[in-house]
Amino acid sequence: MILGALAAMAQTKVKRLLAYSSIGHVGYICIGLSCGTIEGIQSLLIGIFIYASMTIDAFAIVLALRQTRVKYIADLGALAKTNPILAITFSMTMFSYAGIPPLAGFCSKFYLFFAALGCGAYFLALVGVVTSVIGCFYYIRLVKRMFFDKPRTWILYEPMDREKSLLLAMTSSFITSSFPYPSPLFDLTHQMALSSYL
Repeated sequence: MILGALAAMAQTKVKRLLAYSSIGHVGYICIGLSCGTIEGIQSLLIGIFIYASMTIDAFAIVLALRQTRVKYIADLGALAKTNPILAITFSMTMFSYAGIPPLAGFCSKFYLFFAALGCGAYFLALVGVVTSVIGCFYYIRLVKRMFFDKPRTWILYEPMDREKSLLLAMTSSFITSSFPYPSPLFDLTHQMALSSYL
């Protein structure tokens, strides 16, 4: 978690930032594994489902942007003005990565840290909270770049194809609905945790 948070802060390329933040998210998921309880396994499964949907969402956007040769964070400056829907979707995904409610990322981290506190892993929960706060810096920096900074060069972004658009619609709806309506995901992961624990 510490390595992922600190390494991601220094990145200037979008894909590298997401890659290093993935290291941190694997650390969060391992908190649930380290508990060794049903609650820990369930929080791990919730984390995996939510993290997978956020990652699919983020990399679908990054792959769509690479068609217009967007590599660096600084290249995102014109996105909100030329493609506001994509910018809002990407911002929502970054806020979810950061663990800001009412998005799915907050739900994931809440269950993981709650499971850590339940099994007495107070230090792991503390490290998770601190690295989440550090992570907010570079996720919100992306959002700031898209909406408030002037672009170095104006880039005309190509429209996304239908398959990626449908994928983004499904993952984005999951990210926004998991916190207000957690029962389906909670019931599914509870059954999976019980079957794997017994």
